[in-house]
Amino acid sequence: MGSLPGAGPQLATAAGGLDFSPAEQLTVIGLCALTAFLAHLALAVFNDGVRPFMLDFLQGRTTRGATTAVSFGLSAGFIFGLGAPMALSSGVLNPWLVFLPTDLLGLLAPRKWLAPVLGGAWGAVVVFGLKGADKVAHELPVDFLTAMQQMSTPILFLFTLFPVLAISKQFGRLRGALAGAVELALVVLTMKLWPKVFAGALAMAVGVLLLIGFAVVRDLRQRRTDRATDRATPRAEEAGAGGEQAATGGSRAELPADDPMASLFGASAARLRRHLPLFMVLGAGVCLLAQLHIFGGGEATSFLIAKGRTTEAAQVDFYRAFGFLPLIATTALASGAYGIAGFTFVYPIGYLLPSPWLALVCGALVLAVEVLALSGIGRVLGGLPSVRDSSEQLRAAIGATLQLAILFGSLMAANAMGGGLGILIVGGLYLLNEAMGRVVVRMAAGPAAVVVGGVLLNVLYGLDLFTPLTS
Repeated sequence: MGSLPGAGPQLATAAGGLDFSPAEQLTVIGLCALTAFLAHLALAVFNDGVRPFMLDFLQGRTTRGATTAVSFGLSAGFIFGLGAPMALSSGVLNPWLVFLPTDLLGLLAPRKWLAPVLGGAWGAVVVFGLKGADKVAHELPVDFLTAMQQMSTPILFLFTLFPVLAISKQFGRLRGALAGAVELALVVLTMKLWPKVFAGALAMAVGVLLLIGFAVVRDLRQRRTDRATDRATPRAEEAGAGGEQAATGGSRAELPADDPMASLFGASAARLRRHLPLFMVLGAGVCLLAQLHIFGGGEATSFLIAKGRTTEAAQVDFYRAFGFLPLIATTALASGAYGIAGFTFVYPIGYLLPSPWLALVCGALVLAVEVLALSGIGRVLGGLPSVRDSSEQLRAAIGATLQLAILFGSLMAANAMGGGLGILIVGGLYLLNEAMGRVVVRMAAGPAAVVVGGVLLNVLYGLDLFTPLTS
């Protein structure tokens, strides 16, 4: 595979990336044990789709087995279709492979002591098993893992466009086209003037700033409009409204003290604060894992970490955190279960820190601040509707760009390992998955099809029906 323009050195081979030191092995095993324990206690899970179901589990309206079944249904495709292939192709661990299984194992365990044992066992499978699987795959006549490194280019470059999609959806075509033109110009300029810097770094930064700027301006204008409307209200109506508020005991902008949602949010925040020491240990562990540079928080981040581009990786995950912050905050307040990585700011902080000891301290402090500030963050988000909508648009745009990038990259990998026949098999499996109602989630369908296609091509080679392409 050729080097990626503007993205630094070529990917390290997965064989080198998955050769963990004893300290790295202990970190992964220990963190998997801790996250499984937290999932068992229903204090934190990684899968955002599972978190809303945790309230019913906590209040006894559903069983542990039923909650585990929900988690499995929402996670299995990401674990085997995205997490494992991405780790093997990039040589860098990811949260779908590390944290989604510990959600399952923690919820499945019937006893507290068994949850960390099962989680630690999964961590051992990850650090010891991936190396063997990688070695076997690279020795096959059709090396589909090396071919999967072709996914890095479309993932990195198409991911750059997610702010453009978010702006177009929220603020219209004109502003979206303007943001697109600005990002394209910045990518070309970066490739020309700073060839050693990832070409999408500056473009993404400007795109996200434009989105936030548009949202803040809209909210400020709305506030001015609301104030002008209030001033224009006749004094008699204001007096009547004031009397009504006095009778009901609160302002229109606040939830009444006996409102069930306010009570639920307060109880959830208090529950999380009571377990603050556990969350501090969790933050320290996740930040340390990121600081060791054996872990990437997302698809694009995994390839950037593999290339040694830690600054750009931190930038990408920093933007991603803003897209998921409102979702994590609201589901945590509604369910009493936090995210395994909190708001995920521990990822970019860990990438940039020079020392493991500093990562432990900073990670613990970051998650402590997040848990203590959770109620306040929920109130702030309630007062900034456009900014909150921007986060939702960012999250949707990230998903849309990555779906296209992963599909395109999967077809590039299919072509690299099998030419037209590879494209036929991988593309056909993807289309078959769509026709069958997406047995595998769309995001993971492409990489899963590459793995299955690679196995089939090796079988055809063994039957003397296919000759591998020469590099």
